[in-house]
Amino acid sequence: MEDKTERVNILRLSTEDISDIEDTVVREFPLTIILNDQELVTMLCSPADQKELAVGFLYSEGLITSREEIGNVTLNEGTGVIRVETKNGNVLDREVLFNRLITSGCGRGASFYSATDVTGEKVESLLQVSVNEILSIMKDFQHRSETFRATGGVHSAALCNTKEILIFNEDIGRHNAMDKVFGECLLKDIPTDDRLVITSGRISSEILLKVARRNAPILISKSAPTNLGVEMAEDLGITLVGFVRGKRANVYTNSHRIIRDSL
Repeated sequence: MEDKTERVNILRLSTEDISDIEDTVVREFPLTIILNDQELVTMLCSPADQKELAVGFLYSEGLITSREEIGNVTLNEGTGVIRVETKNGNVLDREVLFNRLITSGCGRGASFYSATDVTGEKVESLLQVSVNEILSIMKDFQHRSETFRATGGVHSAALCNTKEILIFNEDIGRHNAMDKVFGECLLKDIPTDDRLVITSGRISSEILLKVARRNAPILISKSAPTNLGVEMAEDLGITLVGFVRGKRANVYTNSHRIIRDSL
């Protein structure tokens, strides 16, 4: 966790006392992604798992579609530049490069599509999960992040089966955390079909589309969805579960995948 946080001197105020103490804050790092010698975006992120972040971001944006397309990934930690070369070496049209959508993410993410332009096939899956399994996995999920417990300054994301967390990551941005998880899946050839995805953040359309691209049928969050997130989840066949806290949860779409056991 040392590379993700930093100690700073602060003035602690309370109704009973004022004191000078040290506190832990999360580190913020600017990462520039260059694809086939074209600079795409500089994003603010946590300084860890940056190759996974870059690959996951490129996949989420539809700029790469498989691990086999990737030729080389080189990170220069000193300059904060990561270069991704594909085997075909294709370059993007200038119109695509300048048509970026500023997302609703923490730290202002960037996307190369508009949600209204994206269509896709419905996610088909026979996966089902019980209410108790959702609550149990969320409890484990919320205890995974040492960085959040130390700073309160990061979001988390995870890929799970119905019993346990398979991949976990965190970042100052909820979009980045999700891209890190999916980037690891791509690099390690880990399937995401018939899997649950968990996020600590708000479920907006961009988050929903990242999950749809990986064909994951169930998306769970301790936070709220947006109206467009709900509409897209319904249209794309994704079971959307929000406000998972304590012994309660809200199922917004495609509830046929939820086994209604007693709490």
